Amino acid sequence: MKVIENQTFDMERALYGCNGILAKNCSFDGPADGESAFKEGEKIEAAHCFFNLRYPFWHDRGLTITDSEMTEKCRAALWYSDQVEITYTKLHGIKALRECSNVFIRNCDIISPEFGWSVRGIRMEDTTAVSEYFMMRSEDLTFRNVDFKGKYSFQYIKNAVFENCVFDTKDAFWHGENITVRDSVIRGEYLAWYSDGLTLINCKIIGTQPLCYCKNLKLIGCEMIGTDLAFEKSEVEAVITSRVDSIKNPRSGRIQVPEVGEMIMDDEKAEGQVIIAGREKDGCKMCSCA
Repeated sequence: MKVIENQTFDMERALYGCNGILAKNCSFDGPADGESAFKEGEKIEAAHCFFNLRYPFWHDRGLTITDSEMTEKCRAALWYSDQVEITYTKLHGIKALRECSNVFIRNCDIISPEFGWSVRGIRMEDTTAVSEYFMMRSEDLTFRNVDFKGKYSFQYIKNAVFENCVFDTKDAFWHGENITVRDSVIRGEYLAWYSDGLTLINCKIIGTQPLCYCKNLKLIGCEMIGTDLAFEKSEVEAVITSRVDSIKNPRSGRIQVPEVGEMIMDDEKAEGQVIIAGREKDGCKMCSCA
């Protein structure tokens, strides 16, 4: 492997098409303002590098980035690349990861609107992220110990597992398919509308109007806080450990809950059952079942 160390690159396609290269303590910055430093490369390693120019890693295969920084000016940093590993790195440019496959991210700091669109096969661990429309239309996700903040996350994703995560987000998991969330906290409005095959296990769910218009929805041992108008027109099987402020017109299934502030059943097509502390309640019309 060729080693390039302690150099600065600012020209267009500075290391285009390179194969088997290690860049150490290098800076991609300067007055020439060149784009696409590592485009169309293979077997690339970047360690302790600074990226302040656009599109550095497009159409690369076999890429390792560690202990590096991508600034706000480093927009669209990784697109159309395969076999990517990123550790201990700041990714602060917009649209930092898109259309990539087989990605591993660990101990990173992500501040990147529209991060992670249409990624196939991503594992993320011990990472913080701030974004909007995070991971949209991506597939085969495995997240552990991820702390995320931002609106409209995980929309249209497929085949995902999340463990020990904290999500402060709005409209998360809309239209998602085959998703499992374990031992996590999800805070935000309108959680998981139109999802199919969402399972929540030992989670804390916080926020208004969650889990509506869902298919094949399951909750196992979950706590719900400040959750009003929940489960509207959803197919649901749920065991909930806390009070729910209100439940509205579940389409089908069974919800077991210790207490409900209000149960609203004013839709004749709503056939879901609610079991409150061992007492079955269905077919209620705008009544209090606490």
